[in-house]
Amino acid sequence: MMQPTDPSDRIVRRKLSDQVFDRLRDMIASGELPPGAPLPSERDLMERFGTGRPAVREALQHLHTMGLITISHGERSRVNALSADSVLSRVDDVARMLLSSEPDQLDHLKQARRMFECGLVRMAAQTATEDDVAELRDLIAAQRDCLGDAARFVTQDMAFHARIAAISGNPILVATSQSMLRWLFQYHGVLLHWSGNEQVTLREHEAITDLIAAHDPDGAVAAMQAHLDRSVGLYAHQNAQG
Repeated sequence: MMQPTDPSDRIVRRKLSDQVFDRLRDMIASGELPPGAPLPSERDLMERFGTGRPAVREALQHLHTMGLITISHGERSRVNALSADSVLSRVDDVARMLLSSEPDQLDHLKQARRMFECGLVRMAAQTATEDDVAELRDLIAAQRDCLGDAARFVTQDMAFHARIAAISGNPILVATSQSMLRWLFQYHGVLLHWSGNEQVTLREHEAITDLIAAHDPDGAVAAMQAHLDRSVGLYAHQNAQG
């Protein structure tokens, strides 16, 4: 008598829509359907895969949800061009839910950002060009012009940190930095603006930029650490502010 089989040995019947999804995803990954290309019509897909319209539509919706295609009513669906930023932006809603449902995760995010930003500023101090430094100084000047306007001040703050990440020339690092900033500032309602401390923020940004310009990695890291550590106690959830 045969012994009971291991659950992993069982053959699972997969939904037709999942199989259609896999085929379309493979066509996108292989380049058969390159970025910008229109997908075949629903009828063509039904004939090609031998399935009904519901399976095709469910597969297309799944691809759309993942950001692989764009569905436009009255037009053919098209393949999206993928980038590190477009991929990471897809988890924004999940990050917002995580931070809202588990407040302790905010501390973890701030710790991760501190480590990440210190690594980025070290790279910037090692490789920054005169143009990079000039752009950082322009961003500080633009942030100074935003004094009195909290929303614009925060936007320029994000732009300054994003520009430091951009010096790396690594699109994955840039996209990750921008995602962390979005999660902190937008989705969790965190503000880097607090009454009476804007000038301190500007001076710290200037000090960081000076150290990048001097190609002093250790000094730049220490300045960034002090900047972020000072900010930690001043983060506030928008909802708590009324």
